[in-house]
Amino acid sequence: MYRNTWMEVDLDAIAENVRVTKEICGKKYIAVLKADAYGCGDQQVSNAVLEAGADMLAVSSLDEALMLRNEGYNGRILILGAVDASEAEILIENHISTAGYSKAWVDAVTANNCTGLQVHLAVDTGMNRIGFKDNASLREAFDSLKNAGCVMEGIFTHFCCSDNPDHLMTNQQFEKFAAAVKSLDYPFEWIHCDNSDATIFFKDDLSNACRVGITLYGISPYKKDLKKAISLHTCVSMTKHVSKGETIGYGATYTADSDQIIATLPIGYADGFIRANQGRKVYVDGQMAEIVGRICMDQCMVKLEHDVAPGTEVEIFGDHIDLEDMASELNTISYEIICLISGRVTRKYIWHGEEYGEDNPRLIRSGLNN
Repeated sequence: MYRNTWMEVDLDAIAENVRVTKEICGKKYIAVLKADAYGCGDQQVSNAVLEAGADMLAVSSLDEALMLRNEGYNGRILILGAVDASEAEILIENHISTAGYSKAWVDAVTANNCTGLQVHLAVDTGMNRIGFKDNASLREAFDSLKNAGCVMEGIFTHFCCSDNPDHLMTNQQFEKFAAAVKSLDYPFEWIHCDNSDATIFFKDDLSNACRVGITLYGISPYKKDLKKAISLHTCVSMTKHVSKGETIGYGATYTADSDQIIATLPIGYADGFIRANQGRKVYVDGQMAEIVGRICMDQCMVKLEHDVAPGTEVEIFGDHIDLEDMASELNTISYEIICLISGRVTRKYIWHGEEYGEDNPRLIRSGLNN
């Protein structure tokens, strides 16, 4: 690592969260590793979730699925998003399951040889993203795909309000999904509707699998005793003493109202640490330090209560600053914060109680990975 900014991923915590949530679910377990496992590294996270008992991995796109295949994973993979029908041959060759989501897609797939294509039918029960909205079109799609030689492996929907257990939408969506499944009267191997939140609180006798994504990392509004698996860190580059009246950073948006100690940190919005963090605090050597001045592309400045040495570690979120609290302060969700952490931030891993190594694709590509 040649730059003192990194994200730490505790694979042991992820594995424990899989075991805990799988016991709650009591069904087959689909670990959702979209967007490079939410930015945590799909190869490393997949090893942890599979060892802990995951039965299938799910991703959002064909390139993500092929990356897992290229990394040596030969087990079950499901693509939850839309894949162009022209890529059916690649899906078949690589034994990758895909969502069947529209009449146009079904018509395009069945116009060519699609024997052996593994399909999970997507049912739109209220999300209005992808999927079939009525049982008649769903039946037509099912018959067309099955008659064309596709493997009708599964059927699924996605809840849009499961972050609120009292919201009536979840029950309404489930009832619509149940009616759709029963209308086909087919022994699907995979029937799934529960996302991370619903896995915790929603119980039904229809589905036989759950899909868990963000909760892998210990993030859940319903189960607070899961293990936090991700933290973000940087180090102090330098400190300086500024006088009352001096300004800090671009636009001179911060003016010192007293003599102050300012530390510069090598993290900025190109790392995913967006400018909206100005005014929030980070943790430095036992003190909460306010981010002052505009956050730069590669650096930012914080106000210290006491001086520290260059190289002192700084926590952006972790043991002292909760990721979900950070998300609330930024008026966003934890998913967005971790997915925004860019590829130039090195990932450090803990696995089986030990440091498991580092990963930075930019350094690997340039031959500089150490």
